[in-house]
Amino acid sequence: MTFVSSLTRRRFLAGLTLAAGLSAVAPAAADTRMLMASGYPEDNFMTVNIRMFLDEITETAEIAVDLKPNGALIPLNSIKGAVQKGQVQLGEVRLGVHANEEPMLDLAGVPFVAPDYPTVWLLKDMQKDYVSDWFDSQGLVLLYQAPWPGAGFYTKGPMDSLEAIQGKRLRIPNTPIQSMGNLMGYNAVLLPFAEVPQAFSTGLIDAMFTSPQTGIDIQAWDHTDHFTYVGASLATNAVFMNRRAFDALTPDQQTAVRTAAARAELRGWEMSAAATEAQIVSLREQGMTIGTLPEDIAAKLDEIAPQLVQDWLNIASPEAAEVYHRYQALR
Repeated sequence: MTFVSSLTRRRFLAGLTLAAGLSAVAPAAADTRMLMASGYPEDNFMTVNIRMFLDEITETAEIAVDLKPNGALIPLNSIKGAVQKGQVQLGEVRLGVHANEEPMLDLAGVPFVAPDYPTVWLLKDMQKDYVSDWFDSQGLVLLYQAPWPGAGFYTKGPMDSLEAIQGKRLRIPNTPIQSMGNLMGYNAVLLPFAEVPQAFSTGLIDAMFTSPQTGIDIQAWDHTDHFTYVGASLATNAVFMNRRAFDALTPDQQTAVRTAAARAELRGWEMSAAATEAQIVSLREQGMTIGTLPEDIAAKLDEIAPQLVQDWLNIASPEAAEVYHRYQALR
């Protein structure tokens, strides 16, 4: 699945070659040790990509990082705070988790703003300075971003019509998708990833809207039997470092970390795109039926999409809104 133009890729790789040359000198401070917290299982492509990133900085910057994945050390929603306090030096978070602090962080999560890989790549580039500045204001250094695959509905039984979903309880990952679910007629419930299996078991939710990757992570086939892919939003994760820890590195180490992060970002996009189709196949192999979005639901989604964007614009800063309008002009 190709989403970066050959010209963009050539320019990107040329930049990496230059950066690699700058970091060819061995770091002055050897055997730097750090701790990282992330929120997803070992076999999740996000975690696999992080492992590859950490392996590279071990080799090129002599920084050894002990990764604690799957929320084992710190729950996903608390990782940013832990990195700010220096409890761990690196972290991973889904940007939308902190949209209450800065709405720009969840722009990619607003349904249909950036519904595929070319548009979410463009959006990432357009908002990069804004998001990087926000991380800096938090005492953090943004290293790279990577998107989740597009999302879909996991349901008990087929998603036949708009009428059939009225009043059902839908788990969603962020506020914009909560608005989407409610406008469709669902009773949308905002729940953290880790609480989803129990919510199904106790009857708190009847369905969920999330990516194929998340469905596999929680074994969605234990609770639902149909998956209907929509795309809609490719919410983005970020990997970041405590500013004091980054500044304590030598210039060569900093360059090596930035270079490895640039590779991880491009690789994360490629891994996400490749994962989407493979994961839908995996859901089918687990016995799930892959459905098609009914026409009346598709029409309803088209109808409510502008309202979801306007809701975001109503809370965004003028500077964030300007980034959105510049992005729209280039789509």
